[in-house]
Amino acid sequence: MNKVTLLTLFPESFEFLGTYGVIGRAIENKKLELEIVDMRDFANNKHNHVDDTVYGGAAGMLIRPQVIYDALLSVKTAKSKVAFMSATGKVLDQKLAIDFASIEHLIIICGHYEGIDARITNHYVDYEISIGDYVLTGGEIPAMVLIDSMARFIDGVVGKEESLTTDSHYNILLQQDEYTKPRVFNGYHVPQELVSGDHKKIAAWNKKNAIEKTKRVRPDLYEKYLREESKDGINQKNRK
Repeated sequence: MNKVTLLTLFPESFEFLGTYGVIGRAIENKKLELEIVDMRDFANNKHNHVDDTVYGGAAGMLIRPQVIYDALLSVKTAKSKVAFMSATGKVLDQKLAIDFASIEHLIIICGHYEGIDARITNHYVDYEISIGDYVLTGGEIPAMVLIDSMARFIDGVVGKEESLTTDSHYNILLQQDEYTKPRVFNGYHVPQELVSGDHKKIAAWNKKNAIEKTKRVRPDLYEKYLREESKDGINQKNRK
């Protein structure tokens, strides 16, 4: 079973996290355990103050290092890995989500205010993770994104492995367009290949559509796809 421990100043943010969808199913099936730790319990002062001013005169407040350190010590084991949700971290992608799914015990620090003391990130954090090039008021929402993305790759959580391998970003390309009934909606038809019953035609259409969609929507990923295809072609040629 995978375990995720959340260190947060706002535990109520995660009240419904384990009650729906993939995460709820993972918890119900004993594939995932969620533990929520209120860092205010480690404030060690009568007013439960957890933050302080920033050296150097920068604006805002930082969570004090002792608060986070004590919270970490209360849950960390030899098998634990620690992630900090931060706008300055490595951007979460599908590969990282898969990697996180293999971690037996993941501790996620949710920052707030202006963040946390750099001595924590520099010496006690294994992964600094961002969910995009923008800033949020706290790490709780990014933590939910990380948990949702990784939970899908925990063994036995998602029913059909095929539904994972056809997801956008699994193989660099975005997922192809998909359709359901009726075959004609407001004059728009489902592509003929998809209703042909010919698996080769369906696979070819899916691949072509995924490539075209990636080129149009995410040219950066399309260029990465071309580089990987070129590399694979060279490797195959060398093997012959």
